[in-house]
Amino acid sequence: MKLPPCSTNASKKLHLKLIMIISISSGVLLLIVLCSIVCLLVQQEEQATPYAELANATNGFASENLIGVGSFGSVYRGRLAIHDQQVIVAVKVFNLQQRCASQSFLAECKTLRCARHQNLVKILTVCSSMDFQSQDFKALVFEFLPNGNLDQWIHEPAEENDQDKALNLIGRLSIAIDVASALDYFHQHMPLPIIHCDLKPSNTLLDSDIVAHAGDFGLARALPKDPSGCLEKSSGWATMRGTIGYAAPEYGLGNKVQILGDVYSYGVLLLEMFTGKRPTGGEFGEALGLHKHVQMALRVPDRTTSCYQRTKMEEKQTPQTLAGKEIISIACITSILDIGVSCSKETPIDRMQIRDALKELMKIKDKFLMHLSSMQVSSN
Repeated sequence: MKLPPCSTNASKKLHLKLIMIISISSGVLLLIVLCSIVCLLVQQEEQATPYAELANATNGFASENLIGVGSFGSVYRGRLAIHDQQVIVAVKVFNLQQRCASQSFLAECKTLRCARHQNLVKILTVCSSMDFQSQDFKALVFEFLPNGNLDQWIHEPAEENDQDKALNLIGRLSIAIDVASALDYFHQHMPLPIIHCDLKPSNTLLDSDIVAHAGDFGLARALPKDPSGCLEKSSGWATMRGTIGYAAPEYGLGNKVQILGDVYSYGVLLLEMFTGKRPTGGEFGEALGLHKHVQMALRVPDRTTSCYQRTKMEEKQTPQTLAGKEIISIACITSILDIGVSCSKETPIDRMQIRDALKELMKIKDKFLMHLSSMQVSSN
């Protein structure tokens, strides 16, 4: 019939396109199913707990069990049956009379529901019901972390005979790495980046091994894929940006939340942890501040170590003991303070990314421990 032969190339290309579309669609569907399964398992693990059980666990929310008070509520120590085992827990009760407390409760639920990381507080269960007076009641139940918060360890001096309650250089560096790891997880390894919005020492909790866990996600929010299409409300919970001294300066201008806002807070936390000075302390004056205080000290090598808050044990060490270790420590402290200054720069674009800060801190720790180990070997 003298017809042209059928084109096999076109059909092959169409076939390949179909295979690719089916493969990609199957992969996406599988990912969604896996995420759904994970969230379902988490939800099953975190079954809601009746009000009566929490009241009984805390002895009626007795004052002797009160371990902390925050912007949106109070935290009580209690003993609760979890998976047929009696465990010590921290019960965060929201003061629903406080403006935006309900939004804070929802923010923590959303943030921690599918989050799993060794440097985050672990949520065990929730309660959203009525109390014995038929009033709305909302609470979150967390794993109890026995060593309090980082603010206490920095600013409440240890007793002379209780050096276990003092953080030495390597202890502070380890905590700095823990907190950076938690932030890196939220910023880089979640379906949508999570912004903490209120990172500070009092929201950093320590477990029995002095491992740090980031906590209090009452102001946290997910960063949308298209921030330009997300208009924030002009008032209320959506405008809250953390604590004075730790909140990024651009938030004071009404700018939207961003990852680099958390980086600023982390930089301030890092400087506070190693200097022992609060960012809102009056000793600097309004024109200076903690960031500039450290920045100026770093320009004069002899002043760098004067910034570092030594423990009583470190102060008692003799010049002979410090001979080699002091040189290593000065280099370590200088590098850490440099990172703190880089993270807390005023302009967001000038700040170090948290993943880079984490990498640098881990390198500093490894190098410091390697030098200490070699010194011990040579002394033997």
